[in-house]
Formats: sequence, C-alpha cells, structure tokens
Amino acid sequence: MQPSLHPALAGDREFQRFLELSAQLGQDIERTQGAGGNTSIKHGSVLWVKASGTWLAHALERDIMVPVETAPLLAALRSGDPRAEKATDFIVAHLNTNGLRPSIETSFHAVLPQPVVAHFHCVNTLALAVVERREALISRRMSEGVPDLRFRFIPYRRPGTALAVEIDRVAEERPDILFLFNHGIIVAGDTVDIVSERIERVTAALALPVAPAVCRPDLGWLEAKAQASGFRLPEDTAVHATALNPHATAVAAGGSLYPDHVIFLGAHIGTVDEGRSISDVLAAFSAKGLPAPKMLLAPDRGVLLADSVTAGGEVMARCLAEVTTRIPAGEALCYLSAADEYELSHWEAEQYRQALDRRSGSPR
Repeated sequence: MQPSLHPALAGDREFQRFLELSAQLGQDIERTQGAGGNTSIKHGSVLWVKASGTWLAHALERDIMVPVETAPLLAALRSGDPRAEKATDFIVAHLNTNGLRPSIETSFHAVLPQPVVAHFHCVNTLALAVVERREALISRRMSEGVPDLRFRFIPYRRPGTALAVEIDRVAEERPDILFLFNHGIIVAGDTVDIVSERIERVTAALALPVAPAVCRPDLGWLEAKAQASGFRLPEDTAVHATALNPHATAVAAGGSLYPDHVIFLGAHIGTVDEGRSISDVLAAFSAKGLPAPKMLLAPDRGVLLADSVTAGGEVMARCLAEVTTRIPAGEALCYLSAADEYELSHWEAEQYRQALDRRSGSPR
C-alpha cells in the first residue's frame, strides 16, 4: 500500500522514486538497520526528511516523511539557535500529515546543497570507519573503485547539530560522499537516480570479506544457560556470528563502535561461559554501578539477548555481527569514549527514539 501524500506531491515521479530508494535502503540489512539512517529530498523551499524513530524500510507503506522549511532551519543552525536541534519549530504544519518529529539529523540534510541526500549505516563503511587507519584504507578503495566521486571525511560528533556543524564546513564543496567516522556514510546528488547509482558504486568499492565462523552456534547450550534468566536466543540466527569468531568477539567486547549500538543495545556487553552464569554477570554489572547488559556473548557458543530487547535492538545485534566480522584483523580500533556514550544515552532526542522503539515491542 502506498502512503497517502499531500496533493502537492501527488504524481511527482521524483518523490515517488525517492520513497522507493528509501525503502530499498531500509530493506537491506547491510546498509540500514531498523530505525537507523535517514533520507531527504528538497522540494522547492521544503525539505522532506525521514521522521525520527521510523524505519526507512516502511517508506512505501507508511507516511514517514516530515516537511521542514529549509532556509530558517539552516539560519538557526548557523546562528547557534538551539531550535535547530529538534527542528520541530520548522515543520510545515499544513503539509505534516503524520504528526511525527523530523529525524534528529535533519540539520545536516539542510546544510548539504544537493537536492537528494541518503545517510545510512553501511556495515562495510562502519567496519572501515572505526579503525585508526580509516582515511588511508577508505581513500585507497575510493581511488581504485570510484575515482570520479568526490569525498570528504567527517570526524565523529554526536548526531544532530554537532555533526551538522562539521558537515557545514565542507558543504559548499558539494562532496558526493561523506564518510562519518564511527557512524556511517552520506551520499548526495542532484537526482534520486544519481544518488542510487552512487550508492551502488561506492558500497561495491567498500565491500569487505566476512570472517568465517569457527563453529556453529550451540543452541542447546544457550537455551539451557538462558533458562529463567531474563535472556533469550535471538530470532535472527545470524546474530550469533559475533561470538563464533575470536576476532569478532574481541572487537565487540572491547567497547562500543557507533551511536546506534549504544542507543538500542547499551554501551556494555556481558560475557558468559561454562564457569560463569548469567546471574554472575548481572551481579558484576550491578557491583560496578552499570545497568544490566542487553546482550551477552558466549564465545564459540553464540549470543543471548535480554527479553526486553525490541525488534530495533535485535537488528542492531545483527548489525554488530555484520560489522565485527568485516573489520580487518590486526587493525587498531577507535571506540567511542565514555563521554560519547554518556552524551548519547542521556540525550532527549535519542530517548525519544528509544521510546518509539519500545512501543514496537520485542520480535517475539
């Protein structure tokens, strides 16, 4: 079923292609996971951008785009006006049919001059964007695979206006691609078809081999371990890959690598084995004053998720498996700092996304 559109957009083929591209991105787990990522298209003075907490995968079946006045939002960002953070004061009320809030990253869509912008959390990009040598590794792949595309690197900043300010520094250069350290990728262009073609080319250039599992998940052991513990097996068996390769397990246990993992699965992962029960893990977290983990790794066995983990959290567990099994072995990593994690978990805009995610319930 097609979402109902305002009469001003009815029959607009470019907007329809924009919705199609958004849905395609959202339905590819290697590019977008759950409520992550966002897309936008400028239609006259109005920026149509994905609503916060919604899934790009639903772009063709639900009304998930919010209309925002571009110029006043841009002026607010550049003047340091705090209203630029939520962007709710710039919604075009008579066009807003869904009553949702704009994406928390709407401000960076506004600063980019290109009409069409796609931001997503490509797992190959993430696997490269978290290593210390990321600029060298990515630059080599870009020069070899897509030498005609202009790209820039953006240092890690909290999603929202902090990130938008960094992107605004290079926006006038009209880069085709922006690589966001510890975050993802932005692809921009003059039309939806141009952006779609660039997405295919750049993701192919960044493709990485997947490290193989050293064993199969031990579902029986995991089920016995989880009994009456408040934890369960993931619905998606691919989630187990994080615990079935020693390098991937070590990477995951080392810290958090990108914002959406912190938002939907928390900053800390627990580990269980033959000699350590789930109650032991929970007690250790409590003794340190940490919240109970939402994800547990059992090396060479598999993964357990807290019963409270929602569908959005489960796809982030899958994302972790996709990323950690692609990170090149032997590379030094750049984890998010404790300050970064605190900033994300205590930010109202992300708490809003968490609340929407909880309403969706668990995948069971």
